[in-house]
Amino acid sequence: MRLVIARCSVDYAGRLSAHLPLATRLLMVKGDGSLLVHSDGGSYKPLNWMSPPCTLASIEPDDDQQAAGVVEVWKVTHQKTADQLVVSIHEVLHDTAHELGVDPGLVKDGVEAHLQQLLAEQIELLGEGHRLVRREYMTAIGPVDILATDASGASVAVELKRRGDIDGVEQLTRYLELMNRDPRLAPVKGVFAAQEIKPQARTLAEDRGIRCVVLDYDAMRGIEGGHARLF
Repeated sequence: MRLVIARCSVDYAGRLSAHLPLATRLLMVKGDGSLLVHSDGGSYKPLNWMSPPCTLASIEPDDDQQAAGVVEVWKVTHQKTADQLVVSIHEVLHDTAHELGVDPGLVKDGVEAHLQQLLAEQIELLGEGHRLVRREYMTAIGPVDILATDASGASVAVELKRRGDIDGVEQLTRYLELMNRDPRLAPVKGVFAAQEIKPQARTLAEDRGIRCVVLDYDAMRGIEGGHARLF
């Protein structure tokens, strides 16, 4: 992983266009080829990014760019969509690289991991016609608990929690933003599933078009008296 702190501006061109004006930012180049652009705020959500498969090319700035103070240009191109993320670097303040090795992945606590397994086996709890694609679908910013399709064949990303709060909704929102950039998956619907969902989290999810599903752990394990409710 390469970490570069630089004064830069960033432009995204593709299905969506976006511009980040000149500022000091962290550029994170991961081993899978993805590039994430971070500021000092916004928690762990990047300001912009390019997910794999993509290629990064460092090119010399043209005369106009040099006159504007640009010393290096990074052009990151998605191999399937041809979307581009262009980073115009004015000054490099720090540049370092580290070999992180193979990550073992997130280890969930017992109940949450079991919920994921049970819902994967009982995917019809999300609605008639739903089918499992895979558990732990990897994105550039982490794994989505479950990727499924609905009766129409549309992609569905599911985030699972024991207790659903606002942080879980924000996490799913980030996954959806990223996954909806992938033409192989888009459009991607979101489902926030938990044993209990706090009212504030439900309100935020519904405002963002995310469906909430309350799961009964006992019912899914086959214990008498349990039930699942869809909202």
